[in-house]
Amino acid sequence: MEDAKKAKVLQTAIELFRLKGYSAASMQDIAEACGMAKASIYKFFASKEELFTAAFVVCHQTLLDQAGALDRVGAELNLSPKEKLRRKIELQLLYTVENHLFMIDFKELPIAANEQFIAAWKRKKAALQTWRRELLIDAYGEKIIPYIWDVVAIFRGIHIEYLSYVQQKVIALPMSELAAFIVDRMDALAEDLIRTAPKPVIDERSMPFNYLNPSDAPARQATVQQLIACMAGRIGELSKPEDEREELLKVAAMLGEQCERQPSDKTLIRVLASYLDAIPELRSHIRQLKYLLS
Repeated sequence: MEDAKKAKVLQTAIELFRLKGYSAASMQDIAEACGMAKASIYKFFASKEELFTAAFVVCHQTLLDQAGALDRVGAELNLSPKEKLRRKIELQLLYTVENHLFMIDFKELPIAANEQFIAAWKRKKAALQTWRRELLIDAYGEKIIPYIWDVVAIFRGIHIEYLSYVQQKVIALPMSELAAFIVDRMDALAEDLIRTAPKPVIDERSMPFNYLNPSDAPARQATVQQLIACMAGRIGELSKPEDEREELLKVAAMLGEQCERQPSDKTLIRVLASYLDAIPELRSHIRQLKYLLS
């Protein structure tokens, strides 16, 4: 009985949050829609923030459950990997439009600063990243695994940008056709990555970091050393006499040592960086280094 009442409160809250938004939907509104006293709502959820967090968790789990159901149907119908991907993208587009408050719009709300909500938000992001990874590997096979986090990042960016235009009601395409359009673009991307085999930009080390989980000092230090190694590789490719390349490599090594040292000699870092910045081919590396050290 109590579980049924709690489920009714939660479902009613989801509907009212969708209709009115977080700020306008009050606990009194939810209580009245449930046919309960306001005090009864607080027996199940101690605050509006707790209720919204529960609604947020349910909405995201429902998306993943529906995607799982699509997997089962796809297996029964023996659908192609491309058609399975199209159907899942269509599902995510439609579901996000219907539940945009829980999927996108909450970022500007006061709830985004609530610790309980932030914890749920982090779990959601991790679950969705895992889902996207598996989704794209299922579609493109093991050959895409070396580039999977770059593909996930691009896929997520495409999804978010097109959804913003859908929300503005300036895209006439049905979501099924928009999903097919996105799949065609992802096909081209995956084919190009597998064919050209570039070095991945995002890897397992960097993937976990985001605005909810900022990078720490060891991670940033590792990135600096990666950049120094990349610069050394570029020095080796320069059309310069061997002795000049060796001198530049020594300077780059000294720069790397200083960047790693704690505390570092900032004056020496500036001098070494300026020396390397005089080489046009290394200027983008030095600019990136200055950003990483800022």
